Amino acid sequence: MKCYLMLGVIDMGPQTPWPTSTAVPIIYHPSFQLNHSHFSFFSPLSSLLFRSSFHHCTPNIMVYFEGEKEHRDLIPGLPNEVAELCLLHVPYPYQALSRSVSSTWNRAITNPSFIFSKKTLSHPNLFVLAFHSQTGKLQWQALDPSSARWFLLPQMPSPEDTCMLPLACAALPRQGKLFVINGEETLTYRAATNQWSVAGGPKGREFVAAEGVEGRIVAVGRAGATGVYDPESNTWQEGSELGGELERYEVVAAGGRVYVTEGWWWPFMFRPRGWVYEVEKDTWQEMSIGMREGWTGVGVTVGGRVFMIAECGDSAVKVYDEEHDTWYPVAGDRFPREVMKKPFCATGLDDRIYVASCGLNVAIGVVETVSSMEQDVKGCAADVCVTWQVVEAPSSFSEFSPSSCQVMYA
Repeated sequence: MKCYLMLGVIDMGPQTPWPTSTAVPIIYHPSFQLNHSHFSFFSPLSSLLFRSSFHHCTPNIMVYFEGEKEHRDLIPGLPNEVAELCLLHVPYPYQALSRSVSSTWNRAITNPSFIFSKKTLSHPNLFVLAFHSQTGKLQWQALDPSSARWFLLPQMPSPEDTCMLPLACAALPRQGKLFVINGEETLTYRAATNQWSVAGGPKGREFVAAEGVEGRIVAVGRAGATGVYDPESNTWQEGSELGGELERYEVVAAGGRVYVTEGWWWPFMFRPRGWVYEVEKDTWQEMSIGMREGWTGVGVTVGGRVFMIAECGDSAVKVYDEEHDTWYPVAGDRFPREVMKKPFCATGLDDRIYVASCGLNVAIGVVETVSSMEQDVKGCAADVCVTWQVVEAPSSFSEFSPSSCQVMYA
């Protein structure tokens, strides 16, 4: 009798792309010497459960038998409650692969209650739209910061005639959804299924930047165009116009507002312009002077506050103080400029800043609040500090530059 052990991908290594084709079953024979290292892609809890199962149960964990009726248990030998916990801890992107093990697993993983529970147990992954300097190819790659492994996403389903259109990218982190708007279509990537879907786009509009705001996507573009996309109803609404056109678009969202500015740009002959969009009121107003004139780098939102990584000088990180309409340098580590080369892009989630740079090196900054006493000791005006760690990319990524980066739970 043949027995199939569905392990997905075993120890893929840091540079191995995520396979988009159907998984090939691994034939299990009782003489094989298996141990917990074969399940290294599971969480420590799941690994412990599997080790316990191998010691106390027959060696047919995660198996089904060819020619026999499918077992009703998710994992033979384990209560379904424990088996569901194991499945919940399967990390991205292996969960989409594990659906192919059996119809029982597929039903469990696609159950709404399972998907809801997954949102509380998954951890953030960084999704980077990378541009190859030699071939001109665009491709999405995902980084698991906990293991420093990169995965290649399926190719975006854009038709050839729209490949030169500007792309506006955004994400809804808690929903595990990534959005790309190319003017003709709205492309949605779901981390739970590792698949793209295509919906209609805002007709006649070319959006160049977008941000997720309270479950919706706000996009801005040429000639002051504004669009609001509702993924639940798959509908676009036209928003009020910006009132001007910028040379470039730096966009962040915080507190139900979308901040749009061109920042300072070479040759620094003109003062930067900027606007603020109130999503609920559908109104634009001019950005305050201190905010727009101090915006000298890449913006990112963390904890409802706007941070900026300066592109000039020593790449100091600053935080905006709305009350005083000014930017204050943060305390903590120096931004790792020796590794993080321009161009770079940034995004934020929870208490972390994620920065992707040329060569796809990634810096992750942990933002912490400091007391007034600590401010005096460290000699900083801001009430926050940032501690950085760097995840260096494989050398094979040296020709890639980031076009956009988004972080979301997967």
